[in-house]
Amino acid sequence: MKVFARLLPLVLTLPLFAQSKLPVSTDPWHGLSFLQGTWSASTTTAGSSGGNVIGTYTFRLELGNHILARHTTGIEGCKGPATFDCDHGDLLYVYQDASGQPLKAIYFDNEGHVIHYDVSIPNATTAIFLSDASNPGPQFRLMYELKDAVMRGKFQMRMPGQNDWKSYLEWTGPKK
Repeated sequence: MKVFARLLPLVLTLPLFAQSKLPVSTDPWHGLSFLQGTWSASTTTAGSSGGNVIGTYTFRLELGNHILARHTTGIEGCKGPATFDCDHGDLLYVYQDASGQPLKAIYFDNEGHVIHYDVSIPNATTAIFLSDASNPGPQFRLMYELKDAVMRGKFQMRMPGQNDWKSYLEWTGPKK
């Protein structure tokens, strides 16, 4: 009976331990940390753009770690049809409207394009930026996947009423 009396408090606290969860990271950038740094990029598939580009881009936290910014830092060796902008420049800002809210992103380029994205992180080495399908015009998908120390990127479009994504540009490159 004395053994039972001593074990009873332990047995009664077991449900509390079973219900406790491992701490979840409160850092909104934790899932995108694999993107941070400067990356080389070389076009692997020109897709519908017809362009062939070699350059670099950098993901870094800015504004007191409130945004993750991607800057294109250099484009060289660009070749493409007359409709392909070899002087392309763009910015991508990833942000969170409020603590605990999903990540969003906004893209700007020197051609006047603005794209709003919802951000998902399906695994520790993949990020998907998806525009709203209800907006007029094509839907856009920007994907990054780190595999074997090489970043793979895709910028794709899906026309209204269609199911298939078409690559506009695909690239790969290691971290610099």
